[in-house]
Amino acid sequence: MPYMDTVIHEIQRYIDLIPNTLSLSVTQNIQFRGYHIPKGTEILPSLTSVLYDEKEFPNPEKFDPGHFLDASGNFKKSDYFMPFSTGKRACVGEGLALMELVLILTTILQHFTLKPLVDPKAIDPTPVDNGFISVPPSYEISCALFPFKENN
Repeated sequence: MPYMDTVIHEIQRYIDLIPNTLSLSVTQNIQFRGYHIPKGTEILPSLTSVLYDEKEFPNPEKFDPGHFLDASGNFKKSDYFMPFSTGKRACVGEGLALMELVLILTTILQHFTLKPLVDPKAIDPTPVDNGFISVPPSYEISCALFPFKENN
């Protein structure tokens, strides 16, 4: 199960479904990377810059569940993983959503064989629309149910 957790985290990091959060208002004067940001300034945080940070995720343009594995092969939590946003506006349902994703994807993979209808190397994961939401391209797959085995 740790590997399934890493795969789901990497899918969410890689697809970057919502690249920017809603605008936020700075609550106090701050200095950020040499810039002065006065209180009351509206900012638009970019989650893409965090999800694709090269220091945290080597080769961020490549889909690699290893981004979330430690040297022992166990799941490694990352402060840079924030597809559900961050701070006070982070999604309160993040834990539930992650559990549901694990359960649903695991159930599908346990009961079905999924195969692309085209050569996997020909699949281009580049979003078809990249604005407020990154819309991944659609694909068709072949889905076969594993043969039912009765326990005796």
